[in-house]
Amino acid sequence: MTNRKGKIDFLQGNDAIVEGAILAGCRFFAGYPITPSSEIMESMAARLPLIGGVFVQMEDELGSIAAAIGASLTGVKAMTATSGPGFSLMQENIGLAIMCEVPVVIVNVMRGGPSTGLPTKASQADIMQARWGHHGDGEIIALAPWSVQECLDLTIKAFNLAEEYRTPVIVLSDAVLAHLREVVIVPDPEEIVIVERKHPEVPPEEFLPFKADESLVPPMATLGKGYKVHYTGLSHDERGYPTDDPENYKKLIERITAKIRNNAEKITSWDMKYIEDAEMILISYGSSARAVLQACINARKRGYKVGFLRLITIWPFPEKLIKKISENVSKILVLEQNMGQVLHLVKEAVGNRAEIYFYSKLGGEPFAPSEILEQIGRILK
Repeated sequence: MTNRKGKIDFLQGNDAIVEGAILAGCRFFAGYPITPSSEIMESMAARLPLIGGVFVQMEDELGSIAAAIGASLTGVKAMTATSGPGFSLMQENIGLAIMCEVPVVIVNVMRGGPSTGLPTKASQADIMQARWGHHGDGEIIALAPWSVQECLDLTIKAFNLAEEYRTPVIVLSDAVLAHLREVVIVPDPEEIVIVERKHPEVPPEEFLPFKADESLVPPMATLGKGYKVHYTGLSHDERGYPTDDPENYKKLIERITAKIRNNAEKITSWDMKYIEDAEMILISYGSSARAVLQACINARKRGYKVGFLRLITIWPFPEKLIKKISENVSKILVLEQNMGQVLHLVKEAVGNRAEIYFYSKLGGEPFAPSEILEQIGRILK
């Protein structure tokens, strides 16, 4: 089927990502099979040729992201998908995409690590790697869906953000969402807002590939359309030519960082419930937040004044939001399936304004609302 819309019963998360990518205009996918993301590659192999797209199975994850970057430079919306070990292998070229300002979407279906870890079980331990895995300075955008519907919706958003800001965007799914099946509403393509990259408005002889206006995002010429563009991972000037001039390098890095930082409040999104009277806030994200919300509801039924904050955008991190929330509550409980990666960010944002607690679930098994409710009771009593 080339174009699906309307209600789909029991669509799994990996397939929802494929639906979102196709709706967003993705027409190139390069990948290498790895559990638990392989269904994304398999579905793309079946679907893309039917709509004039291109699917390539590469020899490894390094080649996969390199091919996706190359496809994007030719004007095609491109994507790859992987899991922990493959995501590690992609980091060097993620840095290349940041430096060359190439729009590309990378889906990381997180699983237990380090190394090969727990291939079939969920984890949320790639949060810091998503932001800091590449070397050098440079911002990143990363989104964390919590449902099959959001796997679709946030994939569309990821492509829009990649095109608008000329940057790689990461979708942080996980092994639970990958194979979870839920009812999904696939929107009519005509109802979706699609962002396209800016193209040059000057003739080729006047074009400077990395000269930006006040948006800090340069227009992007499509290779093969008559514009001369030199791409390099080296420090480069507005022509794209390498230079090690300190002032030029400072100007370049500050610009590619500021184009994300200056728009952080526009980029970031979250979901809050029961905040108004809350004495304690539960902070979570991704599939873990499903159990956390239910625990919050159960706690309120017992008379606990508990609120819920789900981070949808992990990077840029919504520091200002959490700082503001911490001014009105006495306790914050962070829940995630790792040793405390978002916890550190929350601590930095909150300072000494509220007491911070942490509850972790390792081993690949999801949180249960009952165990979270027990933690809430212990803290508030």
